[in-house]
Amino acid sequence: MVTSTSFRTPDAAASAPANAPAPQPVAPSVPTRSPLARLRDRLPHRADLPAWIRLLAAVAVIAGLLAALCISSGATSLRNGIDVIGHRTEPQVSATEDLSLAFADMDAQLANLLLAGGDPTLTAVRDSALKTYEDRRKQADADLQQASSIAGQDEHAKHAVQGVLDQFGTYEGLAAKVILLDQTEHNPAAQPAPDLLDQYRQSAALLADQLLPAAHGLTGDNTAVLQNSYTSTRGAESTATVLLIACGVVLLGALIGLQVLLVRTMHRRINPGLLGATLVSLLLLGGAVLGDHNAVNQLQIARYDAFDSLIALDQARAIGYDANADESRYLLDPDKGQLEQQAFLNKSQALADLKVSSVGDYDAALTKALAAYRADHADIRFGGAFGDEMRNITFPGERAAAEKMLASYQVYQRDDRTLRATAKSDPRQAVTYDTDAQPGTSDGDFGTYDTDLSALIAVNQHAFDTAVTAGSADASRWSSWLPFTGALLIAALVLLGIRPRLNEYR
Repeated sequence: MVTSTSFRTPDAAASAPANAPAPQPVAPSVPTRSPLARLRDRLPHRADLPAWIRLLAAVAVIAGLLAALCISSGATSLRNGIDVIGHRTEPQVSATEDLSLAFADMDAQLANLLLAGGDPTLTAVRDSALKTYEDRRKQADADLQQASSIAGQDEHAKHAVQGVLDQFGTYEGLAAKVILLDQTEHNPAAQPAPDLLDQYRQSAALLADQLLPAAHGLTGDNTAVLQNSYTSTRGAESTATVLLIACGVVLLGALIGLQVLLVRTMHRRINPGLLGATLVSLLLLGGAVLGDHNAVNQLQIARYDAFDSLIALDQARAIGYDANADESRYLLDPDKGQLEQQAFLNKSQALADLKVSSVGDYDAALTKALAAYRADHADIRFGGAFGDEMRNITFPGERAAAEKMLASYQVYQRDDRTLRATAKSDPRQAVTYDTDAQPGTSDGDFGTYDTDLSALIAVNQHAFDTAVTAGSADASRWSSWLPFTGALLIAALVLLGIRPRLNEYR
């Protein structure tokens, strides 16, 4: 007999191992909500809506006012900085470099006076030297008065200017004795009496050792003031820009948030007032940033493109006059001829450094360097002030003016070699060649070179003045009523936009 056996499916709990974890209940599935739906959940309830509207509107109005303050303060700082650089420090730098030129030419004219001596054939040279000396003396007085006026209450600047004034008074006294002795002794051309030559040496030494270094020191101090003013202006402008960006973000955020709030809670697609306030905000912020950028760009042009060339070329002009005086001293004082010739070479190297060791090598090196430059404007093989200028060609007409100046400088340098060769064979003829202002002579060709250099300086001066004027105009637009008018318009448009919505809750 077969016994039937019943089979049961084992219980899950019974079949599970003794150490297995108990099964967890399955949580009911929750549908995933979109970010927009979650945003709706976070929006204020209808009862809280008026308070939120007022809060966001207040934030927008206050941010707009703060943005206007940032725009105005930043533009005012920028305008004041441009004014200081363009109308105070740059004129003072120019005045001190002009002072160096006047000092150098005064000494050159004294030397020319003694070269002419009592020779009746050189009367025109003598008269010209006296007149030019007096003109330069008046020029130096005017420059010192301007430097003193601009120094204002700056004790360091006033002390420096006063020191130059004292030394200049001493120099004028020595120069007056030279002129008096020359008038009474009637020495032959280029042969001053020992007492007269000694008196001239004292005046020349005072100028070379004290006056010119002091004048150059004033230039250096004023250039440092200009750089400090530029750095301070840029720092203030950068701070104002950062604050403006922060205010702009808050302003636009409040306006956009307010519009989103009204759209999602009141189903208003477009709020003309808030849309207008947003557009005005964008125009205000964008216009201020653009105006600030333009003003800063003009400031950079004035400071680095124009001023750097101006200071280098002004210094070059003063150095040129001092080198021209070295030629006259070379003829006047043969005992110091080699020293004067080396001084001329040193100043020539300061103008266009060609790494040569003697005057005789300078012409060939300059010819080779200029030929290389004319073949390739990027191939500038000379340093000094002219090398700096050729590496900073920026403005229309500047390159043509610079090339013309270099060509006339090359002619003047060749004249110097002629002068020194003539001095060895015919000293009297060398005096005429040195002091005659007609073209084709040393003094005449120096005048042509100086005219060409002045024309190049004028190109950079015009660019500097134009940049200062344009930068000041760009900054002035945003330093007074314009940003605050924009802020008031934003506030009015915000009020216009929210007022009808708030009236719905009354």
